[in-house]
Amino acid sequence: MTTLDMITRVRGVRGAMLVSPDDGLVVAEQLMEGIKGAAVAALAASLAGRLRRAMEAAGVGTSVFWHLQAERGALLVVPAASEGGILIVAVAEPDVNIGLVRLELLRAAESLA
Repeated sequence: MTTLDMITRVRGVRGAMLVSPDDGLVVAEQLMEGIKGAAVAALAASLAGRLRRAMEAAGVGTSVFWHLQAERGALLVVPAASEGGILIVAVAEPDVNIGLVRLELLRAAESLA
């Protein structure tokens, strides 16, 4: 089972991606039809950079998990601790089990380390 399979097997997850935080390029993806992977990747990378700077300014360290909830779904992200800090991104339905997705994202991050 691949890193992305671990995430996409969770009920309510519509896709998972590995994204370069520096340029927002998709490294790998498993997305359902209708999800614009390039746009999601660019959004995740942009938010990751802004969040990193804000957290450094606040003196609280680096983020380990973030969750953006919208009307029709959610974006969940874990930055991997590995070299390059790849972003592991899940696109989910609004009623997804956030705790289970978070667990799988963290496991995926460990497997990439």
